[in-house]
Amino acid sequence: MYHVIINPASRSGKAAKIWKEQVEPRLLETGVSFQAYFSEKAGDVARIARSLLSSHSAEPLSLIILGGDGTVNEALQGIDDTSRVTLGYIPTGSSNDLARDLKLPKDPVAALEVILHSGKPVPMDLGSVTYDDGEIRRFAVSCGIGFDAAVCEEALRSRIKRTMNKLGLGKLTYLGIALRQLFASRAVTATLTIGGSEPVSIGRMLFVACMLHRFEGGGFMFAPDAKADDGILNLCAVGDLSRLFILFALPTAFKGKHYRFRGITPYEASDLTIETSEPLWVHTDGEVARRCSRIRVSCQRQAIRILH
Repeated sequence: MYHVIINPASRSGKAAKIWKEQVEPRLLETGVSFQAYFSEKAGDVARIARSLLSSHSAEPLSLIILGGDGTVNEALQGIDDTSRVTLGYIPTGSSNDLARDLKLPKDPVAALEVILHSGKPVPMDLGSVTYDDGEIRRFAVSCGIGFDAAVCEEALRSRIKRTMNKLGLGKLTYLGIALRQLFASRAVTATLTIGGSEPVSIGRMLFVACMLHRFEGGGFMFAPDAKADDGILNLCAVGDLSRLFILFALPTAFKGKHYRFRGITPYEASDLTIETSEPLWVHTDGEVARRCSRIRVSCQRQAIRILH
């Protein structure tokens, strides 16, 4: 039995049509047993996932997510015991960085075929962010504090983005928001503590991205050496760069060439703490809920199995 959680709002509402016209008919053709569940508002995906695990106590669960990286992220918040879950993913979001790194097909029916026929359950790491008040949030792709999270936060509430997505020009919205955030952001300092090592100071910090996969932000290869199952977070710390210089440096991240620039530094860690001089936005897989000035980030090795 496949349990399919659909976020109909994904891809500016096109996911509902993708389900109805492409994915559901193919499932019916194959004759496999499945049950579909639809989210209606924020928090529904986590609630549905939590309910499924509760109602199928102690049983393995085959869960398919139809949505974007944010939909996968929300589902993870409802899965307490990830060892019981085999995850299938049909990407219909605007960024799809998880699918990009796993080389999942862009075509929804082709992605479904991988799940049903050719895909193998492969272990994948999961990360977690612990906020200074003890709240914990999981992530599958990356988390970040600072500039990248601020761009995500503004994009999530942007009416222009929704319109541009419908026109297939969503990346232009992110570019405009990124430029505005870059020149509007205030200079902050940060301290990065990896395991038991001596703290590292970052002056005029722009952001720190903690990566499980190579890509975030719709194709920025911030972690070209990241592997999805090694139990390691690959960090991209950006600071002590002029805003003008950043304009030239960041585009090189699409090809993973950004570490040639002084002020953009890679680190590796399985557990770390980031402290900033003032509260900054924090994202997990592009989802932003709050600001914080101290987070602990850790990696759980091979915590969930995903079909690809």
